[in-house]
Amino acid sequence: MRFDELRDRRVAIWGFGREGHAVIKALRSRLPTQALTLFCSAAEVEAARAFDAALDIIVGEPDAVALARFDVVVKSPGISAYKPALLAAQAQGTRFTSGTALWFGEHPDARVIAVTGTKGKSTTSALLAHLARALGVRTALAGNIGLPLPELLDQHADLWVIELSSFQTGEAGPLELGVVTSLYEEHLDWHGSRERYVADKLKLADVSRTLLVNGLQPNLLQYTAAHPRRLVFGTPEGWHVRDGMVCRGAQPVFDSVALAAPGLHNALNACAALAALETIGMDALAAAPALATFRPLPHRLQPLGEHDGWHWVNDSISTTPLATLAALESLHDRTVTVLVGGHDRGLDWTPFVEAMRTSPAHAIVCMGSNGARIDTALRAAGVGCPVLRVGELADAVEAARAHTPAQGVILLSPGAPSFDQFKDYAQRGRRFSALAGFDAATIAGIDGLGIEGAPRG
Repeated sequence: MRFDELRDRRVAIWGFGREGHAVIKALRSRLPTQALTLFCSAAEVEAARAFDAALDIIVGEPDAVALARFDVVVKSPGISAYKPALLAAQAQGTRFTSGTALWFGEHPDARVIAVTGTKGKSTTSALLAHLARALGVRTALAGNIGLPLPELLDQHADLWVIELSSFQTGEAGPLELGVVTSLYEEHLDWHGSRERYVADKLKLADVSRTLLVNGLQPNLLQYTAAHPRRLVFGTPEGWHVRDGMVCRGAQPVFDSVALAAPGLHNALNACAALAALETIGMDALAAAPALATFRPLPHRLQPLGEHDGWHWVNDSISTTPLATLAALESLHDRTVTVLVGGHDRGLDWTPFVEAMRTSPAHAIVCMGSNGARIDTALRAAGVGCPVLRVGELADAVEAARAHTPAQGVILLSPGAPSFDQFKDYAQRGRRFSALAGFDAATIAGIDGLGIEGAPRG
C-alpha cells in the first residue's frame, strides 16, 4: 500500500509511539488535507493534541465496531495482528497496514537487506551498516532497531539495512536479501502460539529474492529448505567461527577477540553480516577489518566498565533463558553473578536450570514476577551456587554486590521481558546502569542510525 491510496479514505492511526508519530508526520506531508483519527491512551491525549491539533482523538482500546468505521487503520507494530477486535473489523472490510508496509510501498526499487531473528538481529543489522559504510557505500540503518522507516521516507540511500521484528516481517515488500539470524520461542503473547510465531517470522522468506540463514540451527534449515535461493552462514564451507577466528571457508580472516561485542554469538553475527555483504556482491574481505571499530549496541552484552571493584555488564535485551545462557557462555572464564527474571510469559526455563546444575554461575539472583518460579526450579535441581530471591531490580543489584567477590562480574541478563517493572528493556538497562554507578544517558545511544556515507556521484 502507498500513501496516495489513503487519499480521501477514512483513516485511523492506532498507537502513538515513535512509529505512530512518524506515520502522522508522513501523512501530513504527503496528504495535508487528509482527515485523521488517532486511537491512543488517556495518558497520551495531551501530547497527541500538542503534536497535531487537527487529529480526531479517540481515547482507549478500540473495539471491532470502532475499527470497522474506517477504511484503513495504520497500526503500531506492538499491537497484535491477532486481536479479536482487529480480526472482526478486518472481516468487515477494514484494511490494516503499518508504517513499515507504507515505506515498502513507496520504495519498490530500493536495495534492501532485511534482518530478522529471535536474537542477533539488531547487532547483525548494525554490523552490516557499519561494514557497508566502511566500503564507502551510502547506507541506511533503520526499522525495529530504533528508527521507524517513515522517518526516512524521502531520503536516499544506496543500501537499506532494515531490522524487522516478528511483528513486521509480514509487512515487508519484495527485497534483495533476507537474513534470519536465529529462531527460538518468543513473543507468544503477540502471536498466540509457537507455530504462528515461526510462520510470521519466516514470512520474510516469502519476499526475499535470496535468503541467508543460520546454518547451525537445524530447525531453521528445515523450515526454509524450500526457498529456491537459500544460503547459509555459520558452517565450514562459508563464513563461520573456528578457534576464535572469523573464517571464510578455510581462510582465517578476523580474530574475534578484537571484536568489541563479546561472545561466540556476536562473532557469528559478524559472520552473518559479512556473508550478507558478499551475497549482494560487495567485498566482504575488504570490509572485515572494520569489525575492530564497531561499537557494541547498548543493552546487548554491553560492558559498562568497572565501578566499586566490580565489572558490570548490561544485557537487558535478554528476554529468553537461552539468551541468558549465551551471555554466560561469553563470560565463561570470569566469576559471574547473574540477575535473572522479569515478566512471566510462561517460557520454559529447564535448559537454563540444567545448565546451571552442571556449570553454575558464581551466584544467581532471581527477581521480578517470574523470579519465584526460577528460584524454585533452581533449588529443586540442587544448583551448586547461591540462589537469591528478591523483588525488584534495585534489590537484585544490592544482593549481587553482597555475593560477588572483588573484580567479579555482575551481569544483568534477565531472560524475560521487562514490563513487570519497566516500560521496556532499554529503561531496565538504564536503571541497572544507574544502580551500578554509571551515567545511564551516556550508554544508551545506538551509533549509526539513519543514513551515512557519501552520496552517489
